[in-house]
Order: sequence, then C-alpha cells, then structure tokens
Amino acid sequence: FSVRHGLCSIETAVTGTYGSGHPVIGILAEYDALSGLSQQGGATVEKPVPDNPNGHGCGHNLLGAGALGAAIAIKEYLKFTGKSGTVIFYGCPGEEGGAAKAFFARENEWTKLDAALTWHPDDVNQVVTGSSMACIQKEYIFSGVASHAAGAPEQGRSALDAAELLNIGVQFLRDHMGKNASVHYAFTDAGGVSPNVVQSKAKVLYMIREATVQDAVKLEARVDKIAQGAALMTETQLSTRFIDGTANPLPLKTMEQLLYKNFVQVALPEYTEEEWAYAAALKNTYESAGLPGYAAKFDENIAQTVDKATDGGKRALNDFLMPLYHSSVTLPGSTDVGDVSWQTPTGQINCVTAPSMVPGHSWQMVSAGTTGIAHKGMLTAAKVLAAAAIDIIDDLALLPPIRAEFERASSAGYVCPIPKGAKPEIV
Repeated sequence: FSVRHGLCSIETAVTGTYGSGHPVIGILAEYDALSGLSQQGGATVEKPVPDNPNGHGCGHNLLGAGALGAAIAIKEYLKFTGKSGTVIFYGCPGEEGGAAKAFFARENEWTKLDAALTWHPDDVNQVVTGSSMACIQKEYIFSGVASHAAGAPEQGRSALDAAELLNIGVQFLRDHMGKNASVHYAFTDAGGVSPNVVQSKAKVLYMIREATVQDAVKLEARVDKIAQGAALMTETQLSTRFIDGTANPLPLKTMEQLLYKNFVQVALPEYTEEEWAYAAALKNTYESAGLPGYAAKFDENIAQTVDKATDGGKRALNDFLMPLYHSSVTLPGSTDVGDVSWQTPTGQINCVTAPSMVPGHSWQMVSAGTTGIAHKGMLTAAKVLAAAAIDIIDDLALLPPIRAEFERASSAGYVCPIPKGAKPEIV
C-alpha cells in the first residue's frame, strides 16, 4: 500500500492505496472509542479497567480491523490477477463526535471512488438499509460583563441569561420545525458557581438533527438567529465553535443486492459451546424485548422468519443471515457514512459481534468486543466486503445500474454541513 497520513489536515486520518485504474473501491474504517465505558473484555459483570476510562462500546476496534482485512484481501486479488482496479483503505477517526468522513467530503475526497464499502459490528448479520438523521453539532459561546449581582446588577451583562434565552427561544421554535427535526443541548459552561456574580461567560452545545442534510443546514440557520437575538437582548457578545456535521445516508437497492449476494456465499461463523454459554450469561445482564434486526420491525413476513430463527428473540446469538430488505425509512441517530453516500455509491453490512439485542454504547458491547464471537464477525465482514469489491472488479457491468440509482438518489445535490474554514474539534 501507498500510505498517506494526515488526510484533510486530520492527524489521525490515514489512507492506504494499492493498484491502478478503475474501478476505484474505497473501504471505510473507524477506530474511535467512547468515554466512560471502560470494561474488561470477556467479563460477564461490569468491571472497569483501572486507569483507562474509555471503551469500544460501538465496536469500532473491530470495524477498523475488519475493514483493513477486506482491503488486504482486495489488494492480494489485484496483485494475483493483475487486473485493473484500485483499492483505497480509509482510516476515518472520530465517527462518534468528529465526523472525519464529512470533512473528507468537504474536500470532495469521495468523488474519486466508483463505490465505497463498510460494515458495523452488531447483534445480527444483515445488509444495512434505510437512512438516519443528518446532524450538526455546534457550540454557542456568550461573553458578557461580570459585576456584583446585588450591589451593582445594572453594570452586569449576563452571558448565562443569553444562553438561557437561546434555549427558551429554541423551545418556541420546536412548534415550527419539521416533523422529523430534533434539537438537543447541554451546558458546557454555565459561567461559574457564585450566584452573587453576574456570569460573564456561558457556553451551550447544540445538536441539531433533521431528516436531510439540506433541512439540517436550514434549521441550523434558524437556531443561529435565535442565538443572535439572545445576544442582542442581553447586550452580550456571541461567537460559535463548529464541532461537526453529518448528512443523511442514501440507501441504494443495487448496492444492497450486491452485498447480500456475497453474504449468502460466505459461510457464517459457527460458535463453540463456551461462546454460546458466554453469550447467554451476558444476555442475562440486560433487558431485551421484541425481535432483533432492522427488517423484523417493518416486514411481517420477515418478522415471522426471525421469530422462528431466534425462538422469539430468546436465543443468545443470531447465527443466521437476515433476509434481504430495502427501506428508505429514516431512523434516529446519525453517521458520517451519510456524507460518503452523497458523493459515491455506498454499501454497508452488519455482522454479529455480540449477543442478541445487546445495547449499543454499553459495557456489555465493550466486553463482547474482545471475544471469539467478535473476531469471527470481524472476519466475516472482511470476507463479504472483499468479495463484493472483487465482483465489481471482475464485472464492470455492475457499475452502470448502481451509478444510475445513485444519481437518482442524490439528485437534490449534496450540501456539506461542514463550513469552509472549520477544523476538526475535540469536544
């Protein structure tokens, strides 16, 4: 591989490229952990690791390694056959709160690809379909004038008042937002701990979500105006710190069909008695109801199939492939994979790395992430992604219908939620 560090001025971003000519296939990797989820791997009780507050509660340790495995397999195929084609491994940091892929999209990095493939650890084997919310994260910073709250209140200009007025204004805005929109906020600095001092500083972090990136940018502009009004009312100064932004993913039936074909052909893992016992013990530590898998929530026939395969959701591991299902339904949550999907056809799968119905961002997910169950799922993902890429390399006729569907899906035009000049931030 030809390795490039610091892509788009992000220190921990990396690419590895092999081959030449078309098709150009991107394999997307993530590797960030989550704070507050320290956990000993393989344990069936909550047991933080001393001196390490972080944990892979979303399985990105597996995601990155599995993606690298796929990229290596594709490289070896190109090397062995001598066929035209290029594979690019993308190490994308900060999916949980940094949106490196969106920063790459601002620089049109993904437009060079014929297709992008990725995966995500889960409790089911399935081809990912549907969409998720576009999201913009921004901090509003108010600066005022401190004074004695009782002795000289007229001399103070309260930054905390401004921040609270921003929040109040947004409460009224909720009646006039789209039905899919949501806005969340958290104070990151309330100005101090002394109530007898007029707070001269205040910071509040906003997360603005909409069904499409175009609408998210419009909603952000309305929140900006409320913040400006709050500053005017309190005679304070307003500044902002842009954190990150992500677009809504574009699901493509043609990409889903390609991935499913290869998923069917790749043998799914078999689990040992010890792995079944571990999964059952871990599953007993959390509540679970209903059936696993995306499609079971929307398709009655698939729900019946899943109900039978999982004994009504009671089985500890989902050792089967979910039926193929296509949807354009927008679900909660956000991912910067969405920004990739606006610039090139993108496909994604899930592979079992943890017990059935495991909560995301939990100590149980961290615990499972070092087990044989997780490693088997990681290798399955590598095989499926590599096989799908090799199909494209071997048969370029697959690309025109994929491209045609992509052009239709992206006809509204990509609006990058990352403004010019913004740099990746650590919250």
